Amino acid sequence: MEHVELYPPFSRVWSQKDAFVQALATDGEVFRNIKNRKTMRFSVESAFYFIKIHRATGWGEILKNLLMFKKPVLGAENEYNAIRLLEKLGISTMEIAAYGTRGTNPAKRESFLVTKEITGKVPLEDFCADWAENPPEFSLRIRIIRELAEIIAKMHFNGMNHRDCYLCHFWLDNAALANDKVRLTVIDLHRAAIRKQIPRRLQIKDLAGILFSSMDAGISKRDMLRFAAVYRSFTKEDLNLWKPVFRAAEKLYQKEWKKPHPPIC
Repeated sequence: MEHVELYPPFSRVWSQKDAFVQALATDGEVFRNIKNRKTMRFSVESAFYFIKIHRATGWGEILKNLLMFKKPVLGAENEYNAIRLLEKLGISTMEIAAYGTRGTNPAKRESFLVTKEITGKVPLEDFCADWAENPPEFSLRIRIIRELAEIIAKMHFNGMNHRDCYLCHFWLDNAALANDKVRLTVIDLHRAAIRKQIPRRLQIKDLAGILFSSMDAGISKRDMLRFAAVYRSFTKEDLNLWKPVFRAAEKLYQKEWKKPHPPIC
C-alpha cells in the first residue's frame, strides 16, 4: 500500500517521478539523524522546507517501546494526522508540502513528510525567556496565556495530546503581534497521538510540560490560575487535575536542573 500527496512546488518538480526516490535522495542541512528518523532543511525554487524521513522501525524497536509503556512512532503519519486535525480546528501549524507512506507491515513501513519552513515567528521559550527580569505589558501577558491555554484545551478536548508539549513548540507570529494580535503556531508533532479521549496521565503530562518550561519565565500563581480558568472553560475539567500537574512539573524541573524550583508566588 502506498499513499502520496504532493502540493506546489513538489507537485511540479516531482511530477511523473517516484516521490519516494525523490524524498530519499533529498540533500540538505541535517538537523537530526537518529535510528530510523532523519530531519533535513533544504530548498526548492528559492523557498526552504523541512523533510522528515522515517525509515523502517523494526519489531525490536516497537517491542522496546511497548515494554516501556510508550506508544512507538512508526512514521510520518502521526505528524500528518496531527497537522490535519489542527487545520480542522483552526489552529495555526506547519504547512504540508508533500507526504508519503508505503508498506502495510508496521515494522517495515517507510514514510516522509515535507513542511514549509516557518518564518517571521519566534518560539515562546525565547520570547518569554527574560520575563522574570523584564515583564511584558500586562495585557500582552494575559493574551499569550489565554491563547496558549485555548490551543492546548482544544487539542485535548478533541482527543489529541502533543507529547512534547513545551513552550519551544509554540511559536509567536511577529506580524500579528505588530498588529496587536496574538497568534501561536504549533510545531514538532511527530509524537502527537489522537484518540477519542486522551488518558488523564497524558493530559497531565502535556500540561506539566508547559508549566515546567514556563517556570523560569517569571510566571506567577495568578498566571497559573488564569491558564487553568481558560483551559477549564473549554474542557470542563475539574480542579483536581492541577495538583498532579504541578507535582509532575516540579519533578521535571528537578530532573532537568538537579535542584528544586523556588516557590512560585
